[in-house]
Amino acid sequence: MLFSKICVLGLGYIGLPTAAMFASRKLSVIGVDINKSTVDTVNLGQIHIVEPGLKEVVQTAVNKGFLYASQTPLVADAFLIAVPTPIQFPDGCDMLPQSDLSYIKAAIQSISLVLKKGNLVVIESTSPVGTTELVAGWLAAARPDLTFPQSHGSASDIRIAYCPERVLPGHVIKEIVANDRIIGGMTRACSNLAVDLYSVLVEGKCHITNARTAEMTKLTENSCRDVQIAFANELSIICDELDIDVWELISLSNRHPRINILNPGPGVGGHCIAVDPWFIISKTPDKSPLIRAARNVNNDKPKWVINQIDKALLEFLKENPEKSMKDIIVACYGLTFKANIDDLRESPALQITTKFSYSHQGKILVVEPNIHSLPGDISHLELVTKEKAFEVAHIHVLLVDHVEFETGDIPRGKIVDTRGVWCNSSV
Repeated sequence: MLFSKICVLGLGYIGLPTAAMFASRKLSVIGVDINKSTVDTVNLGQIHIVEPGLKEVVQTAVNKGFLYASQTPLVADAFLIAVPTPIQFPDGCDMLPQSDLSYIKAAIQSISLVLKKGNLVVIESTSPVGTTELVAGWLAAARPDLTFPQSHGSASDIRIAYCPERVLPGHVIKEIVANDRIIGGMTRACSNLAVDLYSVLVEGKCHITNARTAEMTKLTENSCRDVQIAFANELSIICDELDIDVWELISLSNRHPRINILNPGPGVGGHCIAVDPWFIISKTPDKSPLIRAARNVNNDKPKWVINQIDKALLEFLKENPEKSMKDIIVACYGLTFKANIDDLRESPALQITTKFSYSHQGKILVVEPNIHSLPGDISHLELVTKEKAFEVAHIHVLLVDHVEFETGDIPRGKIVDTRGVWCNSSV
């Protein structure tokens, strides 16, 4: 099938680069977002997120007329769903987090109004197993005049598939094109049509499977990373207890030809690794003890980091008895969930800074070069440059290894380094 127009729902960290890159292939692309500010920004050829190379692609696509943003879907040949799928944490302590599919459902309801025979619908949003089948059911209920794969197989009017994004923030423009894609159609005909679409853009290989396996593939990839990071984070805590430099330990261990231990950090953030394991755990709670244990280790790491900051404060007071806790200035370096982006979603650095701000009596400075203002709970803190923080702070807490912090300059004073950038005795 020749695709002349596609509609991408959700213009966030995945949807906007996806829409822009399809538009760069001279397809007519409608980017849909419920946020009017986002729509207006894109239609000016600008971007509202930090992603290297994205601004130039969006600007060119808009100026040449291949990309247009709207708050509502328009008629198209294919619809790509790239909206959020957050986790809801129940109030009950014994209840597991559950996936919130309300954004997907709202997107599906909106495209049902313009859906026509021959259309392809692809879900890119990370989702629990069975979501593609739910989407097919929602569409069938909304459009009884059309036929769908669950009832008419490969002869259906509408083709539905699942194709998860597999990109690294900061490298999205390159990886959308270069990475292999997993395509799980509800039928072989659905998969084949989805391959036709992605082949316009993707230089990697498109691997065909069924929808459930495709959904589980994305969850498996990120759960595996979560377990690996949990091992590194637990190792850092053990090494602190045993007075061992964890960075040296990992470097030496990785000289073994079959060992590749990741570096520890302040926790795990982002919308993928910190969230996706819960999609597996909530579906199979009795079959996933290792995945759940890893989640617990990574969730608890921010508390341990705060304890390390408190220890540094007490050491400073012991060395400077003329000072009080109110006199101590603490600088937190980095708020985003990973280096060199502006994404604060599920960020352990933000969580640590926020919780520490509730208890510390003195001034807290924040150094985050990728944002222009501090978010709600810490909006009362002071956003400063690295140079200002180096000059006045007594305690320096490195939470994110932004390139700006890796210049070789090391601040004077007590250092709590969760990324191993500034000192060998980091935590």
